[in-house]
Amino acid sequence: MKKEFKKSLVVGLTLGVSLTLADGVVWAQTQAPAQQSPGASTEVSDQELQAFAKSYVEFHKMRTIYEPQVSVAKTPEEKTRIQQEAVAKFSSVLEREGLTMERYAALYKTVNGNDRLREKVIKLIEDEKAKS
Repeated sequence: MKKEFKKSLVVGLTLGVSLTLADGVVWAQTQAPAQQSPGASTEVSDQELQAFAKSYVEFHKMRTIYEPQVSVAKTPEEKTRIQQEAVAKFSSVLEREGLTMERYAALYKTVNGNDRLREKVIKLIEDEKAKS
């Protein structure tokens, strides 16, 4: 479960950040997870972890809708339009949860670098999935 969660977080974070920060990104780009620096703060509130978990679950629901559309898009313009729509929807999810893309990325790095927080987030994500 940890490996699946970690890989899924990497794909989700990479997609979200790259769609937000770049115009012509590859939809399913993956990369090695960023490692937390030794002195980085691990102070994260329960409210932020809950918001992160909700956003994460919503992102994966959206991904099942948008990835297939991007993969069959016939033109670069169509891919860009679909990606922009996905980014707008994910941004609204983050906003509703009180997060920014930057804070989502920071939470990802913190959670990924801390076993205790990762276990807590996995539980929160499982609980969120059970609600939907």
